[in-house]
Amino acid sequence: MILFPAIDLKDGLCVRLLRGDMQQATIFNPDPIRQAEEFEMAGFQWLHMVDLNGAVEGKPVNTEIVSKVVSSVDIPIQLGGGIRNKKTLEHWINIGVNRIVLGTAALSDPEFVFQACADFPGKIVIAIDARDGMVAIDGWTKDSGVRALDLALRFEDKGAAAILFTDINRDGAMGGVNIEATVDLAFSLTTPVIASGGVSSLNDLKELKEKATAGIQGVICGRALYDGRIETAEAIALFRD
Repeated sequence: MILFPAIDLKDGLCVRLLRGDMQQATIFNPDPIRQAEEFEMAGFQWLHMVDLNGAVEGKPVNTEIVSKVVSSVDIPIQLGGGIRNKKTLEHWINIGVNRIVLGTAALSDPEFVFQACADFPGKIVIAIDARDGMVAIDGWTKDSGVRALDLALRFEDKGAAAILFTDINRDGAMGGVNIEATVDLAFSLTTPVIASGGVSSLNDLKELKEKATAGIQGVICGRALYDGRIETAEAIALFRD
């Protein structure tokens, strides 16, 4: 399994939101580039980045910072937020982003996402952000009325690298990962699943790893790394085993 440290960008700063609320952002580092370098030096093998402003506005916003991070670290980067057309997707791929996360577009423009999976096999991650089992879109501000599993099944056998499943009610709330929902989703799919939302302790990571099926590819960790609830070295060692 892969442990992805998260860098969420809002107004050029590295922040964490509470349950996806843009008005409840805690600044953890005013220098996201330095934060990325620190994660790399600590030994993480991947970075997960989200342009939060981009997710809400529907187009990339923190472009300069993301570009600088890409050129500043050697580990692969998984990027989401505001990527809703081919031009934007190709821009990020061309400058060196390793994986593109598509969320809202999976509902608003599925043909674009199907084609992206075909054009860039193994480089597209489908983000399914759910609140009470229903998919939220546009930076988690709108309820789509679509069940998480139903959306995931639309992308089976399309060549996606993974399904990134976030329980919004858990995200940033330090209440533990929704392991049951994540495992259930993984059992229902052949596409690998990445868990996200609610990691609060090393025990959460241990429990997820113990219960994970072969279908769970990794987990994203944010606030717990920033506030010290999880020691970086211990987390990396756990996933190295």
